[in-house]
Amino acid sequence: MESAAQRKIIHLDMDAFYASVEQRDHPELRGRPVAVGGSRQRGVVAAASYEARQFGVRSAMPSVVAQRKCPELVFVKPRFEVYKDVSRQIRAIFAEYTSLIEPLSLDEAYLDVTENHKHMTSATRIAQEIRARIFEQTQLTASAGVSYNKFLAKLASDYRKPNGQFVIRPHEGPAFVEALAVGEFHGIGPVTATRLNQLGIFTGLDLRALPEEVLRQHFGKAGSYYYAIARAIDHRPVEADRVRKSVGSETTFEQDLTEPEELINGLQPCLDDVWAHCQRTGVLGRTITVKVKYADFQQLTRSRTYLAPIPSRGRLEQVSVELLTSLFPLPKGVRLLGASLSNLDSSEPTPGQQLMFPF
Repeated sequence: MESAAQRKIIHLDMDAFYASVEQRDHPELRGRPVAVGGSRQRGVVAAASYEARQFGVRSAMPSVVAQRKCPELVFVKPRFEVYKDVSRQIRAIFAEYTSLIEPLSLDEAYLDVTENHKHMTSATRIAQEIRARIFEQTQLTASAGVSYNKFLAKLASDYRKPNGQFVIRPHEGPAFVEALAVGEFHGIGPVTATRLNQLGIFTGLDLRALPEEVLRQHFGKAGSYYYAIARAIDHRPVEADRVRKSVGSETTFEQDLTEPEELINGLQPCLDDVWAHCQRTGVLGRTITVKVKYADFQQLTRSRTYLAPIPSRGRLEQVSVELLTSLFPLPKGVRLLGASLSNLDSSEPTPGQQLMFPF
């Protein structure tokens, strides 16, 4: 069996993909701060151009906040069919080099090029060729990370963005990781980074100093993952047939929530995260689940499934709030709320298909 150290992994990530497609197709938008998404009160930014990012505009940010940060921001309605078509073009280029392609969304993927269709020995050269081919065919730029595992390849692709690539060789992995802030680790979100900081862990070197048992005590199974990546170890293979089954988001509150209005407001960031993922990937779901964890760690979930995919952020919120309020009155305070979508489907409803709710 091939060891992880022998692998040659590329992480390809399109630069500001949705916004770049819009700037490509609408020359008047070039050089301007652009946000793909809705500008209405409950709108969410699905993607932001690099001009917008200079003002602090980010994907998953509420549109009203984005507009406040950048008054000149131009909102563009998403065109997911166009993005999917471009994504298919890019995927076809990948397939000329390898069959081991693991898509993460429409705009990024892992490629295992250890053995490849072109019989090329240099993964760095393959990444350069692929990026050149993408630009030639789509007039869009991509960034790439090249390394011996997925964790490092993902980190590397962010290192020279936009329109660049970076290589982390086997002997460079541990040193590269030890200098990073834990908040920059792929797989460690802001909440976990804050918890690590509270434990006195700020860098990869700090993380490496903790025994695996201690990390597991604080973070459960994820502790073993943190222990491994602090040593630049990641044995996960590139999974060509990987299909994501659900998308979800959770928030743990510093103080327990008890009032209905607090709970409904507390659920909103989770819904924003879930819907932002739907907008980025063009994938919708038919099952909505709301998760509640009480102060004593008792956990409940409530779900509802529909015949057709949930079509909007508003509908996602409506059903989620209905599921949440079905638990009222609450017997005790709530320390965590979560929302998720499952039964994911990237296909559009067929003409004449009867939906359970209007678009």
